[in-house]
Amino acid sequence: MLDDEAPDDGQHKRLLMTRYKVSKGGAIELEDSIKFEAQINPADFKHSYSIGYDTTKDMGASKTEAKFSATDPEEVSFSIVLDDTGVVESVPDQPGSVKGQLGLLSKVVYDYVNATGEPPYVRLLWGALIFFGRLKSMSTQYSLFKPNGDPLRAKVDLSFVGATSRAERKLENNRAATGRMTRTVTAEEGDTVASLCAEVYQDDSYETQARVAQANGLKDLRQLAPGQTLTFPAIPPRSSTSSTSSSSSSNATATPSAAAALAAPAVSAIGT
Repeated sequence: MLDDEAPDDGQHKRLLMTRYKVSKGGAIELEDSIKFEAQINPADFKHSYSIGYDTTKDMGASKTEAKFSATDPEEVSFSIVLDDTGVVESVPDQPGSVKGQLGLLSKVVYDYVNATGEPPYVRLLWGALIFFGRLKSMSTQYSLFKPNGDPLRAKVDLSFVGATSRAERKLENNRAATGRMTRTVTAEEGDTVASLCAEVYQDDSYETQARVAQANGLKDLRQLAPGQTLTFPAIPPRSSTSSTSSSSSSNATATPSAAAALAAPAVSAIGT
């Protein structure tokens, strides 16, 4: 966020966009050779936060309660002007033409990264603002042209959505979530049911893994495909002492095989 009271020392005077990579451990590595510096800083800058709610209505119901779903990633949006009329000084070591500037800007924020097949991560740096994210949208409007049709001026509207590392998401989710909330998690390379149960529930016992496997129709606890979305059901609250006693009494005559089935639900449905 911008800080009008912050000193100018060490702050970037022009809006700078730099590509970066994220290691599996969450470390950020800036690609300083792939960057774009704005000729003219944005006239305004929008920084948005939002919260998602589930408003699905029951059949026949006229109203429904908005139930918390998730905290959406923060977003920033702004516009920059590219100019080749000679009125505005060009940025050193960057193309002077509007076409060239757009090409460089696209390389920094839009062009897919070959190693991942995904859009790049981009750090925005301007004054006291530091924002890490990915491009959500980019649109260009041209306003002046040379006799041959080449553009002399363009306005580019940019919108970015915030990006966080796996480690940051884990810390945030663990702080916000409880075992009594149903959650969904997208598996990444190397994830297993056990590791995700430890992350979500802080419990990777076989019984907990079996519960998750049953909820998702899994037959293998050890192999998950990257990008696979798993549902982690809410864990019911522990029974009170009285209800436990009653339950123990009513199940006193249960066979050993039935007791084993209660202790490890859906284990028979999981491949060894």
